Amino acid sequence: MATESFDAIVIGAGQAGPSMAAKLATEGRKVALVESHELGGTCVNRGCTPTKTLRKSARVAYLARRAAEFGVEVGTVHVNFEVAMQRMQTRVDESRAGLASWLGGLDGLTIVKAHGRLAGHSGDDLLVEAGSRTLQAPMVILNTGTRAFVPPIPGLADNPYLDNDSLLKLRELPRKLVIIGGGYISLEMGQIFRRLGSEVSIIEIGPRLTAREDEDVSAAIADMLRAEGIELQMGVDIARVLPGKTEGGTRVEMADGRIIEGSHLLVAVGRSPNTGDLGLKSVGLQTNERGYLLTNERLETGVPGIWALGDINHRGAFTHTSYHDHDILAENLDGGQRSADARTSIYAMFTDPPLAHVGLYEADAKRLVAEDGRHISQAVYAMKDVSRAKEESETTGVIKLLIDEDSGHFLGATMLGMAGDEVIQAIGLVMASKGSWRQVREALPVHPTVTELLPTIIDRRKPLAA
Repeated sequence: MATESFDAIVIGAGQAGPSMAAKLATEGRKVALVESHELGGTCVNRGCTPTKTLRKSARVAYLARRAAEFGVEVGTVHVNFEVAMQRMQTRVDESRAGLASWLGGLDGLTIVKAHGRLAGHSGDDLLVEAGSRTLQAPMVILNTGTRAFVPPIPGLADNPYLDNDSLLKLRELPRKLVIIGGGYISLEMGQIFRRLGSEVSIIEIGPRLTAREDEDVSAAIADMLRAEGIELQMGVDIARVLPGKTEGGTRVEMADGRIIEGSHLLVAVGRSPNTGDLGLKSVGLQTNERGYLLTNERLETGVPGIWALGDINHRGAFTHTSYHDHDILAENLDGGQRSADARTSIYAMFTDPPLAHVGLYEADAKRLVAEDGRHISQAVYAMKDVSRAKEESETTGVIKLLIDEDSGHFLGATMLGMAGDEVIQAIGLVMASKGSWRQVREALPVHPTVTELLPTIIDRRKPLAA
């Protein structure tokens, strides 16, 4: 079969890939978008879209059980798990269909449903094998994402377990879900399934959950989950995974001899980049020791004409980071000078209430104080003292701000609490625009909201000790 020529080839249809391909096609370029699985990648098919849809069902069940607190009598609350899961699947199908309709209607864009891999050079062009087809173009954009990492735990490979993808295919509620891992996916799904009616046990071999967060925040998250009846096992190694006493069940043996038994096992200990079968050696591309492709601030790899966007460039395993990568590249291809190094990391964990963070952590700031003599202040405010939170009986959590006293700039913020995923963006926008605490302090807020407390919180800041 003859080689097909394009102006650009995009491998991977996650969050950056489709938008990048569409941008190039609308500019009049001939573009191939190569995807071996579903359009939309992790976010649409097994990440943001399905989990946040299911999270809503779980929250409704949670509020229904608390209805009497608000003077509402509802009787016994029953969750129809199959209906909740079908609602989730319907939303996924709609989102994927909408994406396919949009991309399919673009002139100049060809969608190739096949596994794409680099296959060397042809003159100034790069070659890509896509199933039985051979494509070539002067530019290739990689957006292949990540998959669940499977740790080398004895017995795990010999027993049934779930990952973030297969968990969402369940149509029968687990009696007890055992989760290995104490990170964001683990905690989101653990809380969701607990609220839907499963018993849940989370095992984290480290000393605390969400290890990157401030210690007091991690402790607050643990208290929040325990209050909902989730069992936490932290700071103990796993010896092995054993078959359950019933068919399909599971048992996890801890290093201290205890057995954690369940009907289902979810492994959520991290992600691995999908770079192993991309033909990288054919063009001289190398990965780091964990399999990620490293890029410069313009998202260029070490091979001219090849860019890496999204999770595989190790700049943040978040949907919004991937989409932002596409925006940076699109502008730079049009003559811009945007840098991926210039942005400040911001994210949220969508437990209920959510955890959100931007910029530095407290430990980072303390190092700057100790090693560089920086004048940094910190403000800490409990959600139980926020009027809006009290009015809605959503008082779990804390707000933490870090401020550079010399420049007036915010250095970071953490929020565990209602609307945290929205409030954090107020601080993120001020940081991105190089604004100061004084501008936030003097702005007119809306009452009653959570964000309106920012001026009050700023006034309560104190010098941060090393």
